[in-house]
Amino acid sequence: MRRLFLVSFFAAPSLFAGITSSVAQDQVVPTQPMSAAAVNEADLGARFADPQRVYIVAPEGPTSDDAAPEVAATPDPAVARLQILLDQQGASPGVIDGFDGENLRKAVMGAQAMAGMPVTGIVDDALLALVETGQPAIDSYVIAATDLEDVTGPTPDDYAEKAVLGFLGYGSVQEALAERFHMDVDLLTALNPNAVFEPGESISVAVTGPDRTGEVQRIEADKALRQVRAYDAQGTLLVTYPATIGSEGTPSPSGSYVVEVVASMPNYTYNPDINFQQGENTEVLTIPPGPNGPVGSMWIALSKPTYGIHGTPEPSKIDKTSSYGCVRLTNWDAQELGSMVSQGVVVDFL
Repeated sequence: MRRLFLVSFFAAPSLFAGITSSVAQDQVVPTQPMSAAAVNEADLGARFADPQRVYIVAPEGPTSDDAAPEVAATPDPAVARLQILLDQQGASPGVIDGFDGENLRKAVMGAQAMAGMPVTGIVDDALLALVETGQPAIDSYVIAATDLEDVTGPTPDDYAEKAVLGFLGYGSVQEALAERFHMDVDLLTALNPNAVFEPGESISVAVTGPDRTGEVQRIEADKALRQVRAYDAQGTLLVTYPATIGSEGTPSPSGSYVVEVVASMPNYTYNPDINFQQGENTEVLTIPPGPNGPVGSMWIALSKPTYGIHGTPEPSKIDKTSSYGCVRLTNWDAQELGSMVSQGVVVDFL
């Protein structure tokens, strides 16, 4: 009964009718500049009291060199706090960046559903009582030498150039740390404006908590809501993730499939005759593993050939750009999901 209710509710796209895809004209300006203290002390009840609140969404880059720049947007400490607290509940908001929008609302819905609460997508007193556990949302972290191990410098865009490398690691220490703590690089630097990001330095980071655990028996890839949901054998919702699921030109499949392979840090076989052509590359290429590889740090292969659930080198673009038919998650969400699935798990495309 509970699972049927969740499916019917999550399928309703009207919940997001009031959410815009660009910076709001009449923005809500954060009352405090971004800092660890501002995030930890943010009053979520006051910030989210109005269900019809104006959304502050992350600005998109200009479509051309001649395009006018968008209105500057400032990340909101209260939004960052809510994103972190939802992440701790297993209701992923995607990248924690301090900006409002669909991914945040879907995470609210996910937290409500997992707690057996009415699924409204509204930040009300019951939701705040669930997520406000008394723990700080931002805490200090001392950078270790091991945090630099997977930093290999900028990754080339061209697949042929990628193919001759040994490992596609992070472009910078900031990128590596931001991904470790589920954060956007810009938010990490905003919280640490004077940091040089060297080993031994103490910085402020999001407190995301441990990975979720459990044995996933069924996954829903909701193409309308652009969300992945994972259930155990009893039908209990374990986790929810915002996702990029196909595109108009290369849609994801419909129907049910099963997981065939779960591979952490996979190679990627580029075959333009089967998938798509990237740039001028017309030959089959083997792209090395790494978090900045085409499928990120996790590949969950499905019984439909060439399709899978995987990570991404660009977490900030989850649910904001299209894919070539696969289901794309942030690297950390894909890794968490991969740790809970095994061969034979059913994946339903809705």
